[in-house]
Amino acid sequence: MSIKQVSKDTEVDERLAALSTNANAIRAIASAVEGTLGPKGLDTMLVDKFGDVVITNDGVTILEMMEVNHPAARMMINTAKAQQDEIGDGTTTASIMAGTLVTEGLEQIKRGVPVTRVIEGIKAGIKMAVQYFKDSAAAIEKLDDPVLKEVSWVAGRGNDDIAELVFDAANMIGREKLLDTNFKLSDCIFAQHGADNQLIKGCIINKERVSSDMPRELGDCNVLFIDDALEPEQLDEEALSNEAGFNRFIRLQEEFQENLKKLSKLGVGLVLVDRGIHDIAEEFFIDAGIMAVQRVSHKELKKAAEFTGARMIKRTGLKKSVEELRTYLGHIDKVYEDEHLEQIRILGGAGKPMATILVGAATEEVVGERERIARDAAAALQAAIKGGIVPGGGSIELAAASFLESNREQVRGMAVYGINCVVEALKKPFSQIVFNAGFNPLEKQGDVLAIQKQENNIGYAIDCDTGQVIDMRKLGVVDPVLVKIYALRAAGEIAEAILRIDTIIKKRPDKTADNRVKDEFEF
Repeated sequence: MSIKQVSKDTEVDERLAALSTNANAIRAIASAVEGTLGPKGLDTMLVDKFGDVVITNDGVTILEMMEVNHPAARMMINTAKAQQDEIGDGTTTASIMAGTLVTEGLEQIKRGVPVTRVIEGIKAGIKMAVQYFKDSAAAIEKLDDPVLKEVSWVAGRGNDDIAELVFDAANMIGREKLLDTNFKLSDCIFAQHGADNQLIKGCIINKERVSSDMPRELGDCNVLFIDDALEPEQLDEEALSNEAGFNRFIRLQEEFQENLKKLSKLGVGLVLVDRGIHDIAEEFFIDAGIMAVQRVSHKELKKAAEFTGARMIKRTGLKKSVEELRTYLGHIDKVYEDEHLEQIRILGGAGKPMATILVGAATEEVVGERERIARDAAAALQAAIKGGIVPGGGSIELAAASFLESNREQVRGMAVYGINCVVEALKKPFSQIVFNAGFNPLEKQGDVLAIQKQENNIGYAIDCDTGQVIDMRKLGVVDPVLVKIYALRAAGEIAEAILRIDTIIKKRPDKTADNRVKDEFEF
């Protein structure tokens, strides 16, 4: 190699130093999760400095818990979290495709392709692939379609019991609720150490009764939910320092007790409170035979209110007349406390259908992973109902890569090199699944593409047990198309953001923040 060539390579390396550094960080993140992909993917152990251990196969959990300092790596993790929040699955696929897009993009830029042309091609390729996914998807018409159970089974990493529970829960809740953008089936998952797997037609409150002297079980009663503290109106110390203030304090206490008596007249058997419950109210509830639960999260309150047909009320609302208060009540067939699991179960609500999936395990470490598996299965099933399904096992991505290769002419000029990046990224999930199963990715990729073309069937991929080419749909391996779409778009967003970074500059400290810290320690 000539001195002139060495000098030229050095200039290229210096010019791309920031991009190379960022690309290495992205590759490191992708490599941390790629070994978990597919049915033969392995677990990852995360250990902190105190010796606390988490063993998981869940990509987003690994990303959230791993110690990361590099800003580009944090960008990727934040995007993966956004993918999880939006669609509930596919973070591992998004991460490994992002790693490939950035790696391939860097290689094209090193060859002299302008960054803007690479990004242009990546955006065009992702748009084409997304449309290909949509055109290939099969809609789910009925909730009792067995293919939904297969979707849950795949996302639930082959756990038949979890797939069955999620499938039954979806049918219990109904299509209308599952299509509601504000409802997440994954939020209906509860994991408990020592519990048995159960599907409950109702909701669970992870709290106990305020007092063991209250009824442990009640049936056929009204319910009231208070989105506030349940206590008398408070007066400051200055107001209590004179006789008039003290008399007002006594009147407020008496008024509070009179308001509580209205609940007995209304047949209220269960009261859920967002904050604390005053001793006066606790004593009244014990005497009246009412079960009360305090410090219930707003999320649980909202879910229970929807299930029972109740409307949440503030404590000042108790001043309303009995007839007005009646409009805020819900109704249930049964409520009881499971003292072993330390939770309240509400059954037979008069409001909208609700299901709760209770997942149990023998140890604390395992129950956490079982909860993550169940949430993935639930999110995948809901996504399938919303957008339809495509064959899994990396087959649809491989078919999309072949489609892009055959339609490069739609993109002109040097942007075609960006298309090549997307093609390689789409091939990556299949290759990683095959590699994790112990087979040669290049060999199997060629076999699958040949049969897909020969049979005119994009559903072919590899049986990870035998290594044979097989139709994924016949094997019951199907995925929600929305997971594929979101994963590819998320990977594209990461790649575009990273490839656009030309320089990394250390930011000067925020003086405002420094002054705030300084003020806190000055007396």
